[in-house]
Amino acid sequence: MITSASPQLAAARRTIVSFGPEIALAIAVALIPLPSFEARAAKPRSSDEPIVAACIARSAGGRAWLGKTLWGLRDQEGGWIGAEIANGDGSHDLGPLQVNSWWVPRLAAVSGRPERHIRHWLKQDACFNVEAARWIFLSGLATTGDYWKAVGVYHSPTGWRQRRYTASVVKHLRRRFGSNLFVGTARPASAATQ
Repeated sequence: MITSASPQLAAARRTIVSFGPEIALAIAVALIPLPSFEARAAKPRSSDEPIVAACIARSAGGRAWLGKTLWGLRDQEGGWIGAEIANGDGSHDLGPLQVNSWWVPRLAAVSGRPERHIRHWLKQDACFNVEAARWIFLSGLATTGDYWKAVGVYHSPTGWRQRRYTASVVKHLRRRFGSNLFVGTARPASAATQ
């Protein structure tokens, strides 16, 4: 098993950073020991927060702007380990960062894993959920080239929903980190405009 302090994990992280988001997710899936942070919670638990925090730190890989972004998404979504929230369109929001089940087939295709495993891991494995959220956000960033647009794309393909969601995430980020969100951190250039 690869531990957080192992040289193998450090080498794997360096390798993941050099690949695009699709390959990075597939590698991340392969590195997840099963079961990892397994739980069957029916509602939010304060005991989930240290687990989610560790997963966010791991997924951010020392990039403060990415860690803050994931915390902003986390605070906005407010899910928990084991969460499966039904939406009006028949989809479900899964796990701590409420990854929409619409992503399950896409994540399965990218990772080469069965959809039922992806859905289970999104609900029950906090680190898999955070890694998937990271991949969705970074894919949006790669597609749009705009940090704040990518935050909105995490939530919806619809422009007005993206703007409303982004405004709410900004409020959560300011609440958690203060008004100078990205002062002293390397970040995508478009983040400086907000």
